[in-house]
Amino acid sequence: MIMDDEVYDAYRKAGALARKVLRRGAGLVKEGASLLEMVEETEAMVIDEGAQLAFPLNVSLNEAAAHDTAMPGDERTFSRGDLVKVDLGVQVDGYIADTAMTVDLGDHAELVEASRAALEAAIATVRPGITAGELGAVIQAKIEESGYKPVANLTGHGLDRYDLHTKPTIPNIAMVGGAFIEEGMVFAIEPFATTGSGRISEATRVEIYQQIAARPARLPSAKRVLETARPRRGLPFSRRWVPGDKVEIGLATLVRSGILHPFPVLHDVPGSFVSQAEHTLIVTADGCEVTTR
Repeated sequence: MIMDDEVYDAYRKAGALARKVLRRGAGLVKEGASLLEMVEETEAMVIDEGAQLAFPLNVSLNEAAAHDTAMPGDERTFSRGDLVKVDLGVQVDGYIADTAMTVDLGDHAELVEASRAALEAAIATVRPGITAGELGAVIQAKIEESGYKPVANLTGHGLDRYDLHTKPTIPNIAMVGGAFIEEGMVFAIEPFATTGSGRISEATRVEIYQQIAARPARLPSAKRVLETARPRRGLPFSRRWVPGDKVEIGLATLVRSGILHPFPVLHDVPGSFVSQAEHTLIVTADGCEVTTR
C-alpha cells in the first residue's frame, strides 16, 4: 500500500494531538472529580486544537472495559480504588488516531502494567509479513505471564478515513492465521487485561451510537438526532451530544428502523477489574511508526 504525503501527515497530526490530549485528560481523573466535567473538558481540548473527535471520549470504570462515556447530567464521580480506562479518538480530515491508557486510583499497578507491556511487546513484533494471529499470541502470552487474562472478545482494529473499524482485526489472544500485516496498513492495537472471566458482555445502558444507513425520519426527535449524526459521516456520537427533549424516543426509533447502531457498555463480571492500553500505528517497510506515542 502506498500512502501519499497528505494522508501520512494527517495521521501523524491526529496522533500527536491525541497523545497530548489523552495525557491532559487522564490527569483530570482524580478522586472526587466529576466524570462529566472530565469528559467534557477533554473533548473540548480536541475541538480547541482545531481537530474533531473520532468518537465520544470513552471513560470506563472497573469491570467496564469499553463504550462508556458520560451520560447527560451524569452525577458520577471518581472514587478511591477505581480503575479508569480513558480511550480517545481524534480525527484530522477523517484520518484517525485511537489511543487509550488506564488511570489507577487504587492498587492495580500490576494489572495496568500487564496491558501496557502487552501493547509494547506487540508493537515491537509488528512488521510486514507476519499475521494478526501472531500479534494476538504475543499479547496473550505477555498478559498471562503477568498472572491475568486477556479479554478474548475485544480486538484491535484497522483504521481508514472516517472508518474506525476496518481490516485488519488484531486479536488479544493467539489465533491461527488472521490477516497478513502489510506495509502502509494503519491500525490500533489495544490489549485488555482482566482479573475476571476474560470475556466481556453487553450491559443494557447505551451512550454511544453510529449512523449506519441514510434514510429520512418522521419524528421531530428522530430528525434532531440525525442532525447530530449526519455531520459525523458515520463516526460514532454520544447521546449527550443531542440537544432538546425526547432524545430517547428519537434514538430508539432510529435503532429500530436500522438507521442507527447502538454500542452498549461492555463489561466483564461484577467485581472484576479491566485495564487497557492502546496505540495507533502505521506499518513501515521494517516495522512500524506509532503515531500516538
